[in-house]
Amino acid sequence: MEAESTPQQAEARLHFLDYWRIIRIRKMVILLVFLLVVITTTAVTYMLPKTYMSSVRIDVQRDAADVALLGTVNTSQAYDPFFIQTQFERLQSSSVLDKVITELRLSQIWAERYGAPPPLPDQDTLKILKKRIDVRQVRNTSLIEIRVYSESPAEAKQISQRIAEIYRDNRMDTVMNLSQKGIDAIKKKFEAQNEKVEQLQKKLDELRKTSDITDLTPEGVTQLITLDGDTVRHSEQLRIEVNAQFVEKDKKLAELKKLSNEKRRTAIQYVRPDEHLSMLLQRLSATEQEILVKGKDFGPEHAEMVSLKSLLAKLNGQIDEKVEALMDSIESEVNSFRAKNETLASAVETAKKRMQEMIEKSRDYQLVKRDLEDAKSVRATLDLKVTQEDVNRNIGRTLIMDVTDAAKEALKPVRPNIPLNIALGVVVGLMLGIGLAFFIEYLDTSVKTIDDIERALQAPVIGVVPQNVGVLIEEGVESPHAEAYRVLRTNVLFSRKDQSRNAITVVSGGAGEGKSTTVLNLATVFAQNGQRVLLVDSDLRRPSLHKRLGLSNSTGLTSFLLGQKKLEEVIQTTAQAGLDFLPSGKLPSSSLGILNSPQMRDFVKDIKRRYDIVFFDAPPILGVSDASVLVSEMDFTILVVQYRKYPQALTARAKQMIDKVGGTLLGVVLNNINISQDAYYYYYSGYENYSRVQDDEDEPAEKGGGESEKAQPALKQKY
Repeated sequence: MEAESTPQQAEARLHFLDYWRIIRIRKMVILLVFLLVVITTTAVTYMLPKTYMSSVRIDVQRDAADVALLGTVNTSQAYDPFFIQTQFERLQSSSVLDKVITELRLSQIWAERYGAPPPLPDQDTLKILKKRIDVRQVRNTSLIEIRVYSESPAEAKQISQRIAEIYRDNRMDTVMNLSQKGIDAIKKKFEAQNEKVEQLQKKLDELRKTSDITDLTPEGVTQLITLDGDTVRHSEQLRIEVNAQFVEKDKKLAELKKLSNEKRRTAIQYVRPDEHLSMLLQRLSATEQEILVKGKDFGPEHAEMVSLKSLLAKLNGQIDEKVEALMDSIESEVNSFRAKNETLASAVETAKKRMQEMIEKSRDYQLVKRDLEDAKSVRATLDLKVTQEDVNRNIGRTLIMDVTDAAKEALKPVRPNIPLNIALGVVVGLMLGIGLAFFIEYLDTSVKTIDDIERALQAPVIGVVPQNVGVLIEEGVESPHAEAYRVLRTNVLFSRKDQSRNAITVVSGGAGEGKSTTVLNLATVFAQNGQRVLLVDSDLRRPSLHKRLGLSNSTGLTSFLLGQKKLEEVIQTTAQAGLDFLPSGKLPSSSLGILNSPQMRDFVKDIKRRYDIVFFDAPPILGVSDASVLVSEMDFTILVVQYRKYPQALTARAKQMIDKVGGTLLGVVLNNINISQDAYYYYYSGYENYSRVQDDEDEPAEKGGGESEKAQPALKQKY
């Protein structure tokens, strides 16, 4: 029959409890590394020389006078993202620090302190001083804090205070020197410009006299203004006005001439209003209306009709005469404007010619005058600038740098920071310890969990045995370790589908994994359950079970297989009722392959009929060929794997050997687990005492029969 199928390979996932399990197991490594780092950090901290710190705070502003000049804007508060950083560099520049070194004699003092030949080179002293300076900005302010570290609190105070003072003096001197240089340069330029203005003024006066120019231009205007120019402008303005009137009237006259007599009578009223013409037109309209009215009552020959028609003809004649007179008047006026426009145009042309002659004559004069005005403007600007800079230089500049907090001597050292160093040592030591623990765990490829076995072997774990397990025959039923083997016994019973397959061998991949103890205790719990059990020590090269049972190994399995003794003579009883023991016996060197013999196979068949279950203790399967022979002849094989002893590859190789020789692996027993360190396996033994009490309560029922008795197979007689 094939063995029960193994569960599917569990997916490898790390849970928080897996990390906690590694920490618990490797706690000694973590503790040792932690203590080593903390103790080392503490010792080094107390051995380091004490360093004192003194600081001075300064308020730094951009270069500006305390009072803004008249007509200028104070831009000292304008944002400059690089200003503070620039001042950091100035504070640590050689121009400041060299003066501090010289004034405080630091080269001499530090040479004596550090045992060097005095004085120290300036470059070395400057490097040491820079390392002791820490310049930083107070957050969200324009304040700069200058920190100086030294073995002497007084020295730290002196250095920090002098740095601030020398920096302030340097800035003031720089501003004053630059301002004075600028003023001197502007004054030289002003003197040269003033001389140029005087020369141009002389040249302009000479040109005015020689060219007979009458200049009406006000001061500051470069364009020449003369009488001819005024005449031209006035005449041109009049000509434009007269020409506009001429064009307008000529256009209206032309439009009137194009109209018929009837339309002209009405249109001329809009061009030249006339009361007499208006009255004639009204009388004409009234006469026409009267003719229409009386024409209905009288004939054309009637006296009134004749009189009205005569009046109508007279009115038309008068109107035509009046319109003609008005047309003549308009035409005369147009001719007058035409003549006046021609006269003004001739006058303008004459004035332009005269003005052009004057312009040609005064061209050099205008150029010189323009140069003179430009020179005067430049001279005025330079004069104003000299005045401003001179006043600005004499105005106070205390706002450039102000010491807000003067330096003070430190009362206690700031380095080494004992609490901080120890705290960092604690944190670093803990991190290093945990990291080393996880690294060691990563390098450890041995079997650690049930998942490791099931993933590597594809086989079920049927038992978990804790550390320091003794012999259950000596410890008795109340042994605290018995529950682990009772669980193993239950799993073995449920894994066997056929009760006739009752020969089981227990093997391991390497030596010292606890297979002999496992098979002895497993046989014991089966016997305690009321079954007839035979324990065979088939590890012929290194037998050990007889020593644990306190029995003789003078005769045994080898004696029976070689035909020297009968089976009844070599089987021994033990202190546990129901448990018989067959020692290995002495192994002659000529009989090393005795397990792979027909006698051995007959022996196995015989004892399977005599006992409910038979256990064989075998040597490591990877070390001796006897184990492979036993595995091939047994019904089932139990593989014992010791917790954290051998690499997983060795265990996998042992399982492959079992499959290769045709053995049936019943399951794996994980042995020698330190449950106090690895809480992963706690639930395998957490209810041990409770289970033992329950077993004691159920024991009479099992002995008395009932359902439990029916569930167990009938006991066989030994012979």
